Amino acid sequence: MTRDDVLTYVKTLHGRQRHDQLVALRSLFTWAKRNGLIFRSPTSRIKVGQYEYAVLQPLVPAQVDRSVAAATTPATRLILALAAVHAARVAQIGTLMLDDIDLGNRRLTIAGRVRPLDDLTLKLLLDWLEHRRNRWPNTANLHLLINNQTANTTSRASNHWISAPMRGQDATLEKLRVDRQLEEAMVKGPDPLHLAQVFGLDEKTAMRYADSARALLEQAAETGPVS
Repeated sequence: MTRDDVLTYVKTLHGRQRHDQLVALRSLFTWAKRNGLIFRSPTSRIKVGQYEYAVLQPLVPAQVDRSVAAATTPATRLILALAAVHAARVAQIGTLMLDDIDLGNRRLTIAGRVRPLDDLTLKLLLDWLEHRRNRWPNTANLHLLINNQTANTTSRASNHWISAPMRGQDATLEKLRVDRQLEEAMVKGPDPLHLAQVFGLDEKTAMRYADSARALLEQAAETGPVS
């Protein structure tokens, strides 16, 4: 196989498929060269290129409404707000402690980052804390979210328990988290530094949200308002 053969083949591929096939071929020929089976890799000087992710898409209101309707308990409603308003991951929600809540100063600490408590989250948080006190008045568990299994221990609730009520919904907790970060990028402007600061995102992830928001805003500007 020659370099021209490789170029002819990859011309038939696009996007992620092209990227993955070139990576696989490069690895294969690197191994063959290392073991003396070939003298030169036919993939040399062929750039793999950076894989371009698809533009992230916002959730539609009907999808969010169905998830809100599925949140029928104080715990689930709070979990939903933590994901949809504060872009908290399931594992971060599960590890929240009572000490992470500062009601007096209306602050919430998620994964070491202090966030202001909005009116909705504050109300849902107070509803949950009242339910928690009434349901398990003598629990020694200091995690914010507890259930029948964890109330008699000091363990955190499982990721499965936290995400179960939204499973099967279009707007899962993960999609709500992504949607919140995308919304921030579209409302405040596609600034990766702002996104990194607000949500603690790494540079690559912040850039992806910013790029997606920019593409969506440009698309909206091109199509204009629907009359």
